[in-house]
Amino acid sequence: MKSPVVKRSIVVAGHKTSVSLEEAFWNGMKEISGLRNMTLSELVGEIDNNRQQGNLSSAIRLFVLDYFRSRAGAATAAADSKPQA
Repeated sequence: MKSPVVKRSIVVAGHKTSVSLEEAFWNGMKEISGLRNMTLSELVGEIDNNRQQGNLSSAIRLFVLDYFRSRAGAATAAADSKPQA
């Protein structure tokens, strides 16, 4: 049985490191980096610089979760503010 966790090598701040994430989180990272016009390495570097604790994989998961939660909240707020027909 294949593990849902995918381990990939990435260069962060000039250093090669391995990060293990589920495919859905890799896809989320790719989407976010594309929307921000930055490379995956740049986005991971930003997350790494801003993390308070824990390992990099956990910090990435929390970042992706927070990003999509914020987008969902904004979409819900926009839908709630539309005039009712």
